[in-house]
Formats: sequence, C-alpha cells, structure tokens
Amino acid sequence: MKISLVVNGSPREVDLPPLSRLLDALRGPLGLTGTKEGCAEGECGACTVLLDGDPVNACLVAIGQCDGRRVTTVEGLAGAGHLSPLQRCFVEEGGAQCGICTPGMLLSAEALLAKNPDPSELDVREALAGNLCRCTGYQRIVESVRAAAALRRGGAGGAGP
Repeated sequence: MKISLVVNGSPREVDLPPLSRLLDALRGPLGLTGTKEGCAEGECGACTVLLDGDPVNACLVAIGQCDGRRVTTVEGLAGAGHLSPLQRCFVEEGGAQCGICTPGMLLSAEALLAKNPDPSELDVREALAGNLCRCTGYQRIVESVRAAAALRRGGAGGAGP
C-alpha cells in the first residue's frame, strides 16, 4: 500500500503493508537511521518521533496510521549543516552519553518546548518520563533541556536555578 506522509518537512511516499511499523519505514526505505530501536515494545522511548507535533513511540505506530500526516525525526531538528539549539545544549551540557536514548529524548524535549517555552525541572522530568536512559542519571539531560529553553527565550543559556 502506498502511504504518503511529510517527513522532516519533505513529502515522502512509502510502499509498505499498512501494519508495518513507522520505525521500520523510517530506518528502512526512508533511510533515517537516527531513530533508534531499543525495546521494540514502547517501553524505552528510544524510537520517539513527533507525529503531527506529538511524541509517539515509532515502534508502536503502524505506517498506515501516518498517511497524510507529518513526522519529525531527530534528523529534522538540525538545520543545513548545524545542530539545533536543543541539540547543541545536549552536547554542551553533557546530556548525550552513549547516544541510544538521545534521539528520543531530543524529540520529547522538542515537543515540550513547543508547548512550554519556560519549563520547570519538574515539567522537563514529566515530559521525559517515557524515555529511559542508562548512562546519565537524567540530571544533565534536564539541564540540557532547560538550557535550550533559556537559549530559545533569548537567555544566555544554562539551566539556571
């Protein structure tokens, strides 16, 4: 079945059975390997992408549900040859370690910042609750998101109090 969708701002089409996973379409025919497969059960959040602006686990979404919809992957966050402010803050604040959870964390954080430009630490922790990390202990991830929020608001960066 031909499925038409917009991926990272570009119209795309895939010819797959409608019950194929969005994750497999992204990593396979669409060639977007930034989205990671962790548990394949919707428990870890490594495969989080934005579907019409909302974070979803791509391992649980059938590609048939994506016809006519917008999907944003981690590749869609960066501009032409440069990291987004959120990605840059993850690097600068030490929010990225091994990299398996990072794409999902970034997309969950992007969804949060789109709705709440000045999140508290609790807001960030709640928004990232569906994303598991085994490397950082989360504090640096939270600081990264808050630094990106400050940067977007025109602040000097840094997580602040």
